[in-house]
Amino acid sequence: MKLFSNHRRAILQVGATVVAAAIATLPLPATAQKAWPDRPIRVIVPYAAGQGADVLMRLVGQELSKTLNQPIVVENRAGAGGNIGAAAVAKSAADGYTFLLGTNATNAANEFLYPNLGFNPATEFDSVAMIGLLPMVIATSASDLPTNGIAELIARARAKPDTLNVGLPSTTANVVFAQFVKSAQAPLFAVKYKSSAQSMTDAIGGQIPLVIDTVTAARGQIASGKLRALGITSLKASEMLPGIKPVSEQGVSGFDVVAWDALFAPRGTPPDVVQKLSEHLQRALQQLETRRKMLDIGVEPLYLNPVQLDSFVKEERMKWGGIIKAAEIRIE
Repeated sequence: MKLFSNHRRAILQVGATVVAAAIATLPLPATAQKAWPDRPIRVIVPYAAGQGADVLMRLVGQELSKTLNQPIVVENRAGAGGNIGAAAVAKSAADGYTFLLGTNATNAANEFLYPNLGFNPATEFDSVAMIGLLPMVIATSASDLPTNGIAELIARARAKPDTLNVGLPSTTANVVFAQFVKSAQAPLFAVKYKSSAQSMTDAIGGQIPLVIDTVTAARGQIASGKLRALGITSLKASEMLPGIKPVSEQGVSGFDVVAWDALFAPRGTPPDVVQKLSEHLQRALQQLETRRKMLDIGVEPLYLNPVQLDSFVKEERMKWGGIIKAAEIRIE
C-alpha cells in the first residue's frame, strides 16, 4: 500500500505540474488585460500642418484627450494628395493606437486618379466615425455677370457656351465642376489653379468671373462683398452661409458633391476599440463649443457611426469614381 501510495503521489505531482504549465500559457481573461487606451493615440493627418484637415483634427483631438484621458498625437505625413499618410496607416499595426484622418480624396477619389496608391482604400481600413462635411460654393465677382443665382448662371452659360471661365483650385473643385457641367448642362470653361489663394486673387481681380472653392476659402470674401455666392454644393442649406440656396434647389435636382473628413483605423483593429473611440467622438461633436469652432473653420459637424460611415464611403467611392471617369479628370 505504501508503494502504491508513493507512486500515486508522484503521478499526481507530475499531473499538477503539467496542468500548471498549461494554465500559464493560457491568455489572461479580458478583465485582467489593460484597458484601452493605456498610452497616447496617434492620428496621422495626410496633409501639411496648418491645412484644414490638420486644424480640424487638432481641434477634435483636444476634446477626445479629455474624455479618453490620453493624449491624441497628431502626426502630419503629407504628399501625393494624401496617399503617403493613408498608406502609412494602412500598413500600421491594428492595435488601436494608430488612426487616419481620412477624406473624400484619400478614401473615395484618389484610387481613380492615381495609378498606384500604395494601399487599397476598400479593404485596408475599418470605419470609425464621420466628423464633418465641407460644402463647396460657386461664387462670382463679375459685376457685369447678370446673375444672382444658379438658374441665371446656367442660362448665361447655355447662351454663350465655354465663354465663362471658372477657377478650380483643387481636385474636389474639379470634380464639383465636372458634375455641375454635366448635371446642369451648363458649358462652362475650366481654369485650373494650384491653390485657393491664386484662384481667389484672380476672381476678386476680375481675371476670371467664377470660382468654385470651399466655404472656408470663400466665406471671408463673400462677407466683404468681393464675391457673390450663387449656390452651395451640399444637398441642404448650410448655416455657414445663411441665405445661400443649395445648387439642388436652383434647378439642378439632387446635386450633392461635398468634401468630408472621417476617422479610420487599420483593418483588423479590435471592434470594441473602434466602437469606444466612435462613441467618444460622437460626444465631442455634441459639445456646443466644439461645433462652433468647427463651423468657424468651415466644417459642418456630422457624426456617423462605423456602420453608417462604411455605407457612406462605399456610396462616395461609386459617386466620385463615376464623375472622375466620365470627365476623364487627371492629376497634373
